Amino acid sequence: MATLHLKAKPNARRNALLVGADGSVTVRLQAPAHDGKANACLLAFLAEVLDVAKSSVTLVTGHTAPFKKVEIAGLSDKALQAVLARHQA
Repeated sequence: MATLHLKAKPNARRNALLVGADGSVTVRLQAPAHDGKANACLLAFLAEVLDVAKSSVTLVTGHTAPFKKVEIAGLSDKALQAVLARHQA
Protein backbone atom coordinates (compact mmCIF):
# COMPACT_ATOMS: atom_id res chain seq x y z
CA MET A 1 0.00 0.00 0.00
CA ALA A 2 1.36 3.39 -1.02
CA THR A 3 0.78 6.64 0.86
CA LEU A 4 0.59 10.00 -0.87
CA HIS A 5 0.72 13.41 0.84
CA LEU A 6 -0.66 16.21 -1.33
CA LYS A 7 -2.26 19.62 -1.48
CA ALA A 8 -5.65 19.86 -3.18
CA LYS A 9 -6.74 23.02 -5.00
CA PRO A 10 -10.43 23.01 -5.95
CA ASN A 11 -12.19 25.15 -8.58
CA ALA A 12 -9.52 24.70 -11.26
CA ARG A 13 -10.17 24.80 -15.00
CA ARG A 14 -9.17 21.16 -15.34
CA ASN A 15 -7.97 18.30 -13.19
CA ALA A 16 -4.17 18.14 -13.05
CA LEU A 17 -1.47 16.37 -11.05
CA LEU A 18 1.59 18.55 -10.50
CA VAL A 19 4.83 17.45 -8.86
CA GLY A 20 7.30 20.15 -7.86
CA ALA A 21 11.08 19.87 -8.06
CA ASP A 22 11.12 19.38 -4.28
CA GLY A 23 8.75 16.41 -4.57
CA SER A 24 5.66 18.25 -3.33
CA VAL A 25 2.43 17.05 -4.92
CA THR A 26 -0.44 19.38 -5.84
CA VAL A 27 -3.67 18.21 -7.41
CA ARG A 28 -5.87 20.80 -9.12
CA LEU A 29 -9.53 19.80 -9.19
CA GLN A 30 -12.46 21.09 -11.24
CA ALA A 31 -14.92 20.36 -8.46
CA PRO A 32 -15.81 22.96 -5.82
CA ALA A 33 -14.81 22.49 -2.18
CA HIS A 34 -18.42 21.99 -1.14
CA ASP A 35 -20.32 18.97 0.22
CA GLY A 36 -17.33 16.67 -0.34
CA LYS A 37 -17.39 17.16 -4.12
CA ALA A 38 -13.68 18.04 -4.31
CA ASN A 39 -12.72 14.99 -2.22
CA ALA A 40 -14.79 12.68 -4.43
CA CYS A 41 -13.26 14.25 -7.53
CA LEU A 42 -9.77 13.86 -6.01
CA LEU A 43 -10.19 10.15 -5.33
CA ALA A 44 -11.66 9.46 -8.78
CA PHE A 45 -8.92 11.47 -10.51
CA LEU A 46 -6.12 9.75 -8.56
CA ALA A 47 -7.60 6.33 -9.37
CA GLU A 48 -7.59 7.25 -13.06
CA VAL A 49 -4.04 8.65 -13.05
CA LEU A 50 -2.62 5.77 -11.00
CA ASP A 51 -4.59 3.16 -12.99
CA VAL A 52 -6.22 1.55 -9.95
CA ALA A 53 -9.84 0.99 -8.96
CA LYS A 54 -11.66 3.85 -7.23
CA SER A 55 -12.21 1.59 -4.24
CA SER A 56 -8.41 1.27 -3.86
CA VAL A 57 -7.98 4.99 -3.14
CA THR A 58 -8.82 6.12 0.40
CA LEU A 59 -8.69 9.60 1.93
CA VAL A 60 -7.09 9.11 5.36
CA THR A 61 -6.74 12.67 6.66
CA GLY A 62 -7.57 16.17 5.47
CA HIS A 63 -11.28 15.76 4.77
CA THR A 64 -11.85 19.51 5.26
CA ALA A 65 -8.29 20.80 4.77
CA PRO A 66 -6.21 21.44 1.65
CA PHE A 67 -3.39 19.15 2.83
CA LYS A 68 -4.42 15.52 2.51
CA LYS A 69 -3.08 12.02 3.09
CA VAL A 70 -4.28 9.37 0.65
CA GLU A 71 -3.61 5.63 0.74
CA ILE A 72 -3.59 3.58 -2.45
CA ALA A 73 -4.13 -0.16 -2.02
CA GLY A 74 -2.54 -2.49 -4.55
CA LEU A 75 0.18 -0.01 -5.53
CA SER A 76 3.76 -0.11 -4.30
CA ASP A 77 5.67 3.00 -3.27
CA LYS A 78 8.03 2.35 -6.18
CA ALA A 79 5.16 2.32 -8.69
CA LEU A 80 3.73 5.50 -7.13
CA GLN A 81 7.08 7.27 -7.44
CA ALA A 82 7.31 6.22 -11.10
CA VAL A 83 3.91 7.80 -11.85
CA LEU A 84 4.84 10.97 -9.94
CA ALA A 85 8.12 11.23 -11.85
CA ARG A 86 6.16 11.33 -15.13
CA HIS A 87 4.16 14.31 -13.83
CA GLN A 88 7.09 16.30 -12.49
CA ALA A 89 7.23 19.93 -13.64
